[in-house]
Amino acid sequence: MNSVLLSIILVPIVEIYLFIKIGAKIGAFNTILLIFITAITGIIYARYEGLNTLRSAYSQMIKQETPAYEIISGAAIAFAALLLIIPGFATDIIGFLIIVPITRKLILGKVSTKFKKKESDKNNFIDGEFEDIEDDDERKI
Repeated sequence: MNSVLLSIILVPIVEIYLFIKIGAKIGAFNTILLIFITAITGIIYARYEGLNTLRSAYSQMIKQETPAYEIISGAAIAFAALLLIIPGFATDIIGFLIIVPITRKLILGKVSTKFKKKESDKNNFIDGEFEDIEDDDERKI
């Protein structure tokens, strides 16, 4: 089954389960308040980390280097901010893991090694030369 379709089905189920369990422990009002607090805190922290990434990218460009990691990191921060805006505890945990620089570097390192491995697998080709042979040519087999 497609992983995107599976995540579309499983994420809301996990979130509803966590809402029920946490709501039973701390109460409905506190659960709703906690969701708003994590969303606001996450957005503020995402903005802070996004600005740090922009500063780092700017310093890379001044050094005449390509800010490849900063571009990927900026996209990851934007995705993490989206996860933090979506109400839910599981998405908030994943969003906070992506926003924190140490775990973001670990996650992006794992993802980049997978892409590099796939990229190296795609470069398997055989280089050769060919020659067109006419129909009336005697070298034809």
